[in-house]
Amino acid sequence: MDSLHIVQQYLNEHHSIPPETITPDTVLDEINIDSLSFLGLVFEFESKLGINAPDKEIINIKTIGELISLVERLSVEKK
Repeated sequence: MDSLHIVQQYLNEHHSIPPETITPDTVLDEINIDSLSFLGLVFEFESKLGINAPDKEIINIKTIGELISLVERLSVEKK
């Protein structure tokens, strides 16, 4: 399962956002993802991929693409 699909599935299940509307360019604020919802999404990645996303790295994330880049980098570093 790729990272974009994880995001799409999570946002659809928890926020009723249609998966096809979520792309790497999607801005979190524009789809009304607040800090608590964002943390839920980060925890989803941590759980599914066995990674740990440090607070200092997630604090400035503004888009889905930025989150995916971080998650993929952390996944590679974990190996």
